[in-house]
Amino acid sequence: MNTTAIFDRPRRNLFLRNLLTIFLHPQALAVGLVFASDSILLGSWVAHIPYVKAKLQLSDGDLGLLLFAMPLGLIIMNPVTGWIIARIGEARSCFLSAIALSLAVCIPINAPNAAVMGLGLFLMGIAAALINVAMNTSATNLERAEGITIMSSCHGMWSLGGLFGSGVAGAVIAMHVSPQVHVLAMAGLILILTFFLKPLLAKIPSSSRTESGEKTGSSFVRPNRDLLFMILIGLAVAMGEGIALDWSAVYLRQTLGASSQIAALGFASFSLTMTVFRFFGDSFIPKIGGKRWLFFGGILGAIGLFVAIALPYPATVLLGFALLGAGCSLGAPILYGASMRVPGIPPAAGLATFATFSFIGFLAGPPVIGFVAEAFGLYYGLAFVAIILLISAGLARLVNLF
Repeated sequence: MNTTAIFDRPRRNLFLRNLLTIFLHPQALAVGLVFASDSILLGSWVAHIPYVKAKLQLSDGDLGLLLFAMPLGLIIMNPVTGWIIARIGEARSCFLSAIALSLAVCIPINAPNAAVMGLGLFLMGIAAALINVAMNTSATNLERAEGITIMSSCHGMWSLGGLFGSGVAGAVIAMHVSPQVHVLAMAGLILILTFFLKPLLAKIPSSSRTESGEKTGSSFVRPNRDLLFMILIGLAVAMGEGIALDWSAVYLRQTLGASSQIAALGFASFSLTMTVFRFFGDSFIPKIGGKRWLFFGGILGAIGLFVAIALPYPATVLLGFALLGAGCSLGAPILYGASMRVPGIPPAAGLATFATFSFIGFLAGPPVIGFVAEAFGLYYGLAFVAIILLISAGLARLVNLF
């Protein structure tokens, strides 16, 4: 198929062009599959958190504390991610971090005790930190070099991977497949895919330096007002994603007594709406406006969590997580791009600063929710995130997106 002809169609076909680019452009698809690989592995793991929690006899507080091991790995790794990417390039960083994450995800599911589980999550955090920055930078480089728009679709691929990973998890749970066998099989699949993608990733232009001569591995910067607001909104959106990832199955299974198969669908319903909205995001974000979407998205996400709290039945909880997915869907694509356009802040430094704090919110939010759940109950943990999302909606009215 002649992809150039599609990319050169008139503006009236912009919607179709943006939607198809991620699938018809080889390098764009390769980057998108790295995004998907990341969430397939995470989705495969989180579906079995209730199993590991029960196997190791962990309380909500114990689980919350152990889940902190992943953001701890992220915090330790983040200061050197820019240094690594600047020296070995985005392509090799994507390749090596995907391999590391595939191996690390096999540890917590097989953990004989809490210490080994924590070590596995710590290593997952290290790998996740590098792949997060590397794949987003690769997407930005490809957009700039090829004149295409793929950031929202790449995040859509991440959501699609989560949907696939949790959907497969629900199926294997229903078939009584061992969680260890399932996670090992998914890790092997991603390892094979990663080696297949390596030559395609190598063709993506590297940004060892930007047009201004600034190194990609630039240090973090002190956020100004607008970047700080972006970070706070990003933290709220990331907490919404994190609660769906780590606590949706626990809420459905242990709080509401749903079956293991239904519990695995919590993250799947969240991922479904997030995926759909993100694949359309490259076309309608410019029409709706980033600020407007961040405002309504925060409100919609909060409504979804309040539905899950006020109507504590499996069907309505799945609806609530679907609304949460829609509300959180475009936050990351909007804010990642905006963080690179803040006046007075080098693009790479803005991206690194925003990505670090937002990803910390994604990983650290669920453990915080675990402590809230331990003290007051998981209902209050969900309500806490809903309130945070409402606050983010208010901040969206104040932030300037450049």
